[in-house]
Amino acid sequence: MAPELRKRKAPAVPPPAPPAKKQSKAAKVVTKAAAKVKEAVKPKPTKAAAAAAAAAAAAEKEEEEVVGDVVSLGGFGGEVETNEGVTTSLKALVDESKAGVVLFTYPKASTPGCTKQACLFRDAYAPLTASGLAIYGLSTDSPKANTTFKDKQKLPYALLCDPAATLIGAIGLKKSPKGTTRGVFVVDKAGKVLAAEAGGPDATLTIAKGAVPVVEEGKVAAKADADAEEAKAEEAEVGEDKGEATNGEAKTGEEKEEAEKKKDE
Repeated sequence: MAPELRKRKAPAVPPPAPPAKKQSKAAKVVTKAAAKVKEAVKPKPTKAAAAAAAAAAAAEKEEEEVVGDVVSLGGFGGEVETNEGVTTSLKALVDESKAGVVLFTYPKASTPGCTKQACLFRDAYAPLTASGLAIYGLSTDSPKANTTFKDKQKLPYALLCDPAATLIGAIGLKKSPKGTTRGVFVVDKAGKVLAAEAGGPDATLTIAKGAVPVVEEGKVAAKADADAEEAKAEEAEVGEDKGEATNGEAKTGEEKEEAEKKKDE
């Protein structure tokens, strides 16, 4: 006897979704009004803001290519204050130095990473300054905070306070929109940038040490130029003496001839 085949039930079809209700004219008006209000209150960038953003981008690009350039130190970075409350500037610090200035930047005084960095520069102070470079720490900290930091860690160099980050920004180590990037900036007496780079505590010291041979080479070259100028000046002086002697001899000859003529008369 053949088995009886059972028919499978067809799957249930879900009922169709109810048609969307049409918005009334009043609802449409309200929706459009709300959209206009939302668009109106949405902040739009002003021309000044766009120009400032473009300038910042251009400045950032320039900062990336600053090593090897000669910067005009007059007004560069504005004024800062030492931890002792003395107002100064990068130009003044360079003028006071024998060969140039090393600025190492740190985010916040007395924090672990900044303490390590400051102590590394403290321990390397003698070999770095032997080349004629002057060492300074630079941050946005207050004179009081930096003085406490300096005294506690027995730092042999001054700490510069730049609360507005004008100098920090000028050397390309300002965070956006606020803060300080750890790094190092080295400039020689002529305003030539020898180093400008971000890095950790150890890296910043290594970069600063790398600038020492460049400073020494610059001092040798400057001495050679000075010697050459001195030699030229001496040659010119000898030439002038010879000229005066020749003129004197010629004058003596003329006087003799004049005297002979008077005898004949």
